[in-house]
Amino acid sequence: MKYALAGGGTGGHAYPSITVGEELRARGGDLVYYGSERGPERGLAEAAGIPYRAIPSSQVRGGPKRMITGGLNLLRGRQTAVTRMRDDRPASLFATGGYAAAPVGWAAPGAHVPLLVFLPDVHPGWSVRFLNHYATRVACSVDASMASLPRAKTIVTGYPVRRQFSEATRADGIARFGLDAGLPTVLVTGGSLGARRINGAVAAALPRLLERAQVLHISGREDASWLTDERERLPEGQRGRYHLLPYTDEMAWAMAAADLAVTRAGASTLGELPVARLPAIVIPGGFSDQHVNARYLADRGAAVVVGDDALERIEPEVLRLIADEDTRRRMAEAMRGLARPDAAARLATLMEEIAA
Repeated sequence: MKYALAGGGTGGHAYPSITVGEELRARGGDLVYYGSERGPERGLAEAAGIPYRAIPSSQVRGGPKRMITGGLNLLRGRQTAVTRMRDDRPASLFATGGYAAAPVGWAAPGAHVPLLVFLPDVHPGWSVRFLNHYATRVACSVDASMASLPRAKTIVTGYPVRRQFSEATRADGIARFGLDAGLPTVLVTGGSLGARRINGAVAAALPRLLERAQVLHISGREDASWLTDERERLPEGQRGRYHLLPYTDEMAWAMAAADLAVTRAGASTLGELPVARLPAIVIPGGFSDQHVNARYLADRGAAVVVGDDALERIEPEVLRLIADEDTRRRMAEAMRGLARPDAAARLATLMEEIAA
């Protein structure tokens, strides 16, 4: 049986589709991925060996020009997706949020394909709200989302994390990244696309942070060059404590090795941080969904929120938490209480059920 996947624009929307797809493939299913022409989901699908179909799409929100362009691409994308799905004949479609999913999910009824819409964030954005009208079933990461979704056809499954999160251990993570097992580790990541402002704040704080801990910094490719220069300016005794990578596809091992994360509050944080039991300082970006995600974790005692307009707080908050093992232990337990490690299996089962 063939299953279709859709969603992208960011890793937080693409990874759930890839993860559920890999679970379906392990059960004997064939896959096809419908995504934007230049989004990060293309590389992720191709790396996973999933045939990829480019569908016209672009953001609808913004100024009048962007809204007109986005609306036209939505129509073009729907027409293209109907044709593609009639050719591929998938038994069901899994669509996450993000603008790349909107035309594909909208096309599903026209191609007679049952649709499972998945909300990875706490609060639904425009795309998920739009696709709810066409969905056979709806699933979400956390119970706090239920108030914003059609209750009669919605189920809470959790955010599906990649299989590596069930395999990663602290010892393996320390070995993979060349870390010192005797030092606390701070993991800094801006998500799949990096985060220039977080990178700048962390770079400024490195001399003080490296006195107390080692830093594993996943910077994003655009900032790796100047951060390498910053590393070379560090005193020789601190340089070896700063581990800089532009990107890693081994995030599970990075989280397993860490004692504290400094991260954006994208959708993946709702699944990956809890499964890794990793306390975090979360810094929501400009999109409202990240603010709601961050507050969800903070209200449950699992994270500390630092606003994007107060990045000077990163340094004192990291130093405070590194020194306070009891608080980090309580935060880790709160994270563990939010984990739903069976999410991928539950979503794959839903895909099989609506296909039947």
